[in-house]
Amino acid sequence: MLDWRSFMKTCSEMGLLGTLFPGVLWAQAQAHAAKKITKEMIESAAVVADVQISEEYKEMMLESLNNQAKGYEEIYKLHIPNSVDPALIFDPVLPGMRFETERKPMRMSKVANAATASAPKNLEDLAFASARELGELVQARKVSSLALTEMYLGRLRKYDPALKFAVTLTEQRALAQAKQADAEIAAGKYRGPLHGLPWGAKDLLATKGYRTTWGAGGFESQRIDEDATVVKRLDQAGAVLVAKLTLGALALGDVWFGGVTRNPWNTNQGSSGSSAGPASATAAGCVAFSIGSETLGSISSPSTRCGCTGLRPSFGLVPRTGAMALSWSMDKLGPICRTVEDCALVLDAIQGPDGLDRTTRPAAFNWDANLNWRKLRVGYLKTEFERKPDEQQESAKEEPDATPEEQKKREEQKKRREARQARAEYDRKYNDAALAKLREMGVNLVPVEMPKFPYDAMVTMLTAESAAAFDELTRTGNDKLLTSQKDYDWPNTFRAARFIPAVEYIQAARARRMAMDAVSKVFNDFDVIVAPTNGEQLVITNLTGHPAVILPNGLRGKDAPKPPFEEASDFQNAGGPGTPTSLTFLGKLYGEAKLLAFARGYQEATDFHLQHPKLGPPS
Repeated sequence: MLDWRSFMKTCSEMGLLGTLFPGVLWAQAQAHAAKKITKEMIESAAVVADVQISEEYKEMMLESLNNQAKGYEEIYKLHIPNSVDPALIFDPVLPGMRFETERKPMRMSKVANAATASAPKNLEDLAFASARELGELVQARKVSSLALTEMYLGRLRKYDPALKFAVTLTEQRALAQAKQADAEIAAGKYRGPLHGLPWGAKDLLATKGYRTTWGAGGFESQRIDEDATVVKRLDQAGAVLVAKLTLGALALGDVWFGGVTRNPWNTNQGSSGSSAGPASATAAGCVAFSIGSETLGSISSPSTRCGCTGLRPSFGLVPRTGAMALSWSMDKLGPICRTVEDCALVLDAIQGPDGLDRTTRPAAFNWDANLNWRKLRVGYLKTEFERKPDEQQESAKEEPDATPEEQKKREEQKKRREARQARAEYDRKYNDAALAKLREMGVNLVPVEMPKFPYDAMVTMLTAESAAAFDELTRTGNDKLLTSQKDYDWPNTFRAARFIPAVEYIQAARARRMAMDAVSKVFNDFDVIVAPTNGEQLVITNLTGHPAVILPNGLRGKDAPKPPFEEASDFQNAGGPGTPTSLTFLGKLYGEAKLLAFARGYQEATDFHLQHPKLGPPS
């Protein structure tokens, strides 16, 4: 086979290294299983890459490019597993940045009537109780861990046929853990507020003895013979793993090899993704809490769709060891819960370096439910809150003639755009009400704007890293086994990513550093920034590594515009009467303690988190 090093050396000598040309030509050769590159391949690649190469240079390149028989093939033969990270490490901490490193005892809220509370006659009445409340009952031995575990396992079985949120029930493991928790608590060996509480793991977390499918066709039987660090830490906290929950294939959307995970508020809709199962199961009262992951919206989006409280921690606060890698510079693990304090309790158990994930920092999260959030400096993204839905100016005269197929596609795109605009316009009143409520609470909201950069262009890094993480899947053609094969799905994205020049990846990283510096200056003046959940902040803060809390912020009324598309997996099949809206609070890097305290203050001043979907009988 062709030698990549000689190939790239020749391209470099020709001044072509920073263009698309090398990637295009190499991809052509690989696609044709060529033993050598031909002049025709060079000519075709030059057209795609938009570079000019004279005839004499083509002849010169042919001789050099076909000179040796080693190269990338030697790296391919290593069959590098997904668990191997690159030598380069992303670090969100900038020079001069300070964060707390000393761990202190956690200070939780007091639960009303904790001393006199008793278990209800029907244990399912506790299905939607917060982890904080359940922990008090279990510690006081008013409810056993075994009873809770059996109740949640029963609900998982009952509602999974309709919601499709479970990949595997870990029943044997769960029952053993629950019995152990009850015995330890009875013996006075209480491990903390999560002891005995049943939880669910997004099925990209390795779990010994059970399959870890990544939600993807071709990986249905995959077993990883270890526990992810987060799983180990929740074991140490005494929590009880009851299920491996769904994710869209390889962490995209809500379509997995078993179907489409559904939104408990409207089962005709998907639950969004990629933490589809964790959000759906938590919202449906089928686990006490869950663990999801986010690279670019995978906690935020399903938490919004399903009406959960989700926390995307700072990059590097929670170790990702044992979790599927998608983007080494952007992946984060975090809790999806029913309340803000639940997120704090879970974060306390899973945060901190493990000596294996080289991106983790020695930052300390010290939860204090009594922290005076009224003293915090709070900004809000004024322009984002005031921005009206973009009005696309279209003119039939300006558009070229189209085939019937092209015209149909244009009409569908217009329909999608109009639906998105209608939903955004309707939802503005919930954002406005949130700002009014915060001011009523005595919060001095200071207008602030995020710096302007081409953030979407920086997402090239995610695209390239994800394609590298699953390079063998693309090269072997096994990407055809993934359930969804639309233009925005991973198979097409991975293939296209092979044409991203290495130089442009580095340039995106350099632009990202400039953005990090600028965004850091914004957060110098604020402890918390209030933002609409949908907006540019989602891309910005995922690139910079800042934490976010996503809160339910009310239910849409009967007059809400209905989604125009009925396919559950269609992302525009969202919103509509009776579905949740959300609000996002952003924090400083490793500033989760203040961020969560403020978010809890808002949540306690409203009752949105106490509203739950009315689940019908199982299908």
